[in-house]
Amino acid sequence: MTGAAAAITMAACSGGTSANVQPVAAESTPSSSAATTTSPAATTTTTPPSTSTSTAPPSTSTTTKKPATTTQKPPAAAKPAANPAVPCAVTDGACVDISAKKAWLLSGGKVVYGPVPITTGRKGYPTPTGTFHVLSKEKMHLSKEFDNAPMPNSVFFYPGDAFHTGSLSAPSHGCVHLSSAASLKFFNTLSVGDPVQVVP
Repeated sequence: MTGAAAAITMAACSGGTSANVQPVAAESTPSSSAATTTSPAATTTTTPPSTSTSTAPPSTSTTTKKPATTTQKPPAAAKPAANPAVPCAVTDGACVDISAKKAWLLSGGKVVYGPVPITTGRKGYPTPTGTFHVLSKEKMHLSKEFDNAPMPNSVFFYPGDAFHTGSLSAPSHGCVHLSSAASLKFFNTLSVGDPVQVVP
């Protein structure tokens, strides 16, 4: 290190004054045309600029801030809330409201089909109420109990009781009658094990 560089470094690191810098600058030999130009302002500098390389450059991202996200995902184990548009607590499967004579299909707490009109059990043959699960499905069930009466698109949720195509004006023997189109939708949508809730 030359005497001039040592003096500047020493002044910068030790917080020295211009008295430490001037004599060395006066004794040094210029090495370029820029160094030969003498300026009174340069010789009267009281504190040389810092030459430290350990200082990080100022951040340029302080003026732009990414907006915070407020959307939160529900926990993986959390179940969807019951839909307030239906009278059932189940969030998947089927919901039947006997007094309103309506039925719905649900998935993830949302109505995916319905309400559709239904008829249910007549006096002496009530449709069971409660929460059940689909037991079996049969595309064309023939009722042995009622003279081989056809029950298209049968989805059984209780022993002897099913969703199926039937009259929407005459009460059933406990089954939930649907229109032909609705029974097909229930048959194609519901799987064995899916919940079925029937409310009075």
